[in-house]
Amino acid sequence: MATASPLRLGVYVFDDAEELDVVGPWEILTAWAALSALHPEVLTFSADGAGVRLAKGLRVVPDRSADDVGPLHVLVYPGGRGTRTLSKDPEHLAWVRTMRHQVPLMTSVCTGALVYAAAGLLAGRPATTHWGAFDELAALDPSILADTEARFVDDGDVVTSAGVSAGIDMALHLVARLESPQAARDVRRAVQYDPAPPV
Repeated sequence: MATASPLRLGVYVFDDAEELDVVGPWEILTAWAALSALHPEVLTFSADGAGVRLAKGLRVVPDRSADDVGPLHVLVYPGGRGTRTLSKDPEHLAWVRTMRHQVPLMTSVCTGALVYAAAGLLAGRPATTHWGAFDELAALDPSILADTEARFVDDGDVVTSAGVSAGIDMALHLVARLESPQAARDVRRAVQYDPAPPV
């Protein structure tokens, strides 16, 4: 008897993406993959498969290119300075719209929402982004229902999160949604994520 293919989650990486936007969700999702009986596959990919330099200098060598990443159940799109260039790139925005039709669950971290907005994915929908980027979000699409308080906004087939560290919370939410709240609690404990800021 054929078994269902495992969940596949892809984290898109690009030059000047914010480090924690990439690595925060990656840490949560790969910890989940190690613990879960669902055995989800988590991978990184860039436009051409080449390495990228993130916003503060961290270099990442992705697993795949956009052309050979294969079918995904979830796309994680980080934010960072690089989103300003990508949100003005017609070819990239066309690719995002294509992914929207192919990937059941599109997610963004921080200013990744700006690219989704520029591609038309957030029109008339609730969404969030980094606290400093709401004016940019509104300029791209004034129909977006901006949530300035939420750590993440789940609107069914699109999930957006607030800035940087909020991507960790969003990724834990994805684990809860795709498997169970207990699975998310197990992941949170495994990575010892228990925010208690010292300042």
